[in-house]
Amino acid sequence: MSFHELNARFRRLHKEHAAWRLLRSDNAPLILAFVADLFEEADEIAFGRAKMALDTELEHWREQGIIEVEVNAATYLRQWIQAGWLRELDDQLSKTDACEVALRFCRQLDQRETNATASHLRIVQDAVRDLSVAISPDPAERIQLLESRKAEIQRELDELEAGIVHELSDTEQRERIIEIYQLAAVLTGDFRRVEDEIRQIDQTLRVQMIESGGSRGDVILNLLEQEQLLAASDAGRAFDGFFQLLCDQNRSTELREQLKAILSRPAANNLSEQQARFLGKLMRELSRESGRVFQVRRRTEENLRQFVESGAAGEMRAVDRLLGKLERLAVGFKEADISMRHETSLRLDSGHVKIQSPDAWCLKMPEEQLDTRDVQEHINNATPSETMLRQLHAVQVLAVAEKLRKTLRASRIPLSIAGLVARQPIQAGLEELIAFLRVARAVGATELQGRETVEIKDRNGQRLKAEIPHYLLSAEQFPEQLEELIL
Repeated sequence: MSFHELNARFRRLHKEHAAWRLLRSDNAPLILAFVADLFEEADEIAFGRAKMALDTELEHWREQGIIEVEVNAATYLRQWIQAGWLRELDDQLSKTDACEVALRFCRQLDQRETNATASHLRIVQDAVRDLSVAISPDPAERIQLLESRKAEIQRELDELEAGIVHELSDTEQRERIIEIYQLAAVLTGDFRRVEDEIRQIDQTLRVQMIESGGSRGDVILNLLEQEQLLAASDAGRAFDGFFQLLCDQNRSTELREQLKAILSRPAANNLSEQQARFLGKLMRELSRESGRVFQVRRRTEENLRQFVESGAAGEMRAVDRLLGKLERLAVGFKEADISMRHETSLRLDSGHVKIQSPDAWCLKMPEEQLDTRDVQEHINNATPSETMLRQLHAVQVLAVAEKLRKTLRASRIPLSIAGLVARQPIQAGLEELIAFLRVARAVGATELQGRETVEIKDRNGQRLKAEIPHYLLSAEQFPEQLEELIL
């Protein structure tokens, strides 16, 4: 690629890419620091909570003279959403792919490792070896490559049986465990890219529906074609491939146990507390992130269907045609050099309002005030009444999770929810059963085929029978700190 092509590409990215715009903004350090701190413990934050946190920081920044503009936190958050740095869905904020790229770039500046490490070379060598086996069309060549790998493994087995154990040096352990963290940290980038592409497809389809006069069948066909393009994109293929691996229970369990073993070794001391915590809950994070992608895709499909069925596309198309007509008339006035005060016979079909009398036309005036003459003031009671307390039978989901973990540790074998109910009978009815299901989903329990039936008791002692999904739980699926669970 020539200099002029590269210059044009970089100029376009400098102007259009949200990550580059974030890095070159005047308050980039403040924005990145706030976002990194806000999403340190969770990938989603309620908009109200983010607004309160930013309000507090803005007050400190103004006291220190860092910023002087009197702009409220909600306005800043809306600007960041519009700029493509944050995303809002169901009143929940999350980082976009552009924000992840900017944060990763800044963190790597301070955590830069030497590129020419043995760890990097080993990863490249292993990847080249695996690829050479996978793409070789010659069976004899594949056999030769696999035999050499087999011989290498056999030599290691012979040395171990002879009592020879080669331990990694402290430097090698540090390089490898940091390499694992860096590779794991970029996994969520594919999820962000898939979410961004889904939303881009949503916007593109809406524009196409408005601009084209096609039927609903054409719109649905276009939607299916866009879904195929999403699946064929780099981010879509990465997500589908990852999800297939995530659904492999053997691979997931093996990876979870190996991460737990690595973090229990002295090599884990080379990681910061935040890095170790991230690797410790990596599988739960990946499961939750993949669930978010499915949620975004499902929500987009539902919104598009409502958009088509409601006829909103036709209404917007009519508005677009009317605006185009007005623009053409305005251009004609300019070219004809017609005075703006010249009277014309132009009429627009804008409709009319039917009213029976002036009193029937209720207008909301800014000066109207609420009539509070019949409102009586009552002092709030700080002590809850007995009637209120009798209605409060909330089940503490965290306590349920602790009880289930103790039961699984005592049984030493995986159990389904029916098996757990048999050992810990439910006494609070459907609410407690729902808590069991919430815990199963939060820990990433394996969902087996079919459904199972459980018998429970409500608070009045009445027996109930419920049919629920068939989950299989084990004590190893629970984190050491139950507060990490998203319940």
